[in-house]
Amino acid sequence: MTHHEPSGVPSEVLLARAIATVARSADPDAALATLLASATAAVGADHAAVAMWDSVRGSLALAASVGYAPEEVSALEAEVASNPDHPIARTAHGQTAILGSESAAVGGTMSTQATLPLRVASGGMDEPLGALAVSRAGSWHVGEADAGLLAALADLIALAIDRARLTAAAQERSDWQERMAHTDALTGLANARTLSRVLELEVARAGRQGTELSVAVFDVDNLRAVNDGAGPAAGDDILREVAAVLAESVRLVDTVARTGGDEFLVVAPGAAGMTVARRVLDALAGRSAEGRSPISVSAGVARFPADGTTPDELIGAASAALLTAKSSGPGTLAAAGAA
Repeated sequence: MTHHEPSGVPSEVLLARAIATVARSADPDAALATLLASATAAVGADHAAVAMWDSVRGSLALAASVGYAPEEVSALEAEVASNPDHPIARTAHGQTAILGSESAAVGGTMSTQATLPLRVASGGMDEPLGALAVSRAGSWHVGEADAGLLAALADLIALAIDRARLTAAAQERSDWQERMAHTDALTGLANARTLSRVLELEVARAGRQGTELSVAVFDVDNLRAVNDGAGPAAGDDILREVAAVLAESVRLVDTVARTGGDEFLVVAPGAAGMTVARRVLDALAGRSAEGRSPISVSAGVARFPADGTTPDELIGAASAALLTAKSSGPGTLAAAGAA
């Protein structure tokens, strides 16, 4: 293999293009590919790769490369991960550039490689990210000009990686905040705010289509006694377990939410409310039969339009049915309007 000659584009122009890539690219993978292409073009190299620390695997992994065939990428990644003496691994660990080392054969040809550290400042200290490796077929004297240009490109690559991490972290925070706005923090179910909106939409749809809709209200029996006797943590465990049983027992079309301290509500399109509620009570009874601490809930069910035509009316009717159920003892189910 004959190495490529430098592109002939002045280094300041290459750097300007690289800076523009980091500043304007919204695609981290595309930005890395462009920066690696700039690195190879700047010094007439044949191959370039970025190795980054993979926190999941606990080793270095190739995040981007140019000039390598897929099987060569896999082989290089495996060697870097398993061989601490590989120049890429040494640079990533020691954060010191290694210029002009002979690398393993690529496509049957020995190459000369330059490896440079990737790092960013974090909390007043340098945070190692990995290493940039640029290789050229045959003998290559990495002079001061090449070394300086590659160092500048390595810094830009590190900046692009750090920017991508910050963007990902910001998106994760945004997703988390969005989830928290719609879910109950203790159980992971929908919260009262989300339930209110779902019930409003389902009532409107049932009214338009002339179909039925069921609302089931569940209350955990004797939770106050558990909190008083064993402490709030034990009560929270019960609430989480009830929530899990509810989530497993309802249908895909149903919505289950925690609406109060020990109260849950299910919105079930159609006339299946009593069936869904009975399934929940049976599941909890089966759980206790397996030898675990007994947990029971009482439930009241109301139907649209027979028991109410607005969300408030349906919840009121289901809550009244719940009181009827609780008056009959724990683990009881009652329907609104039942004699």
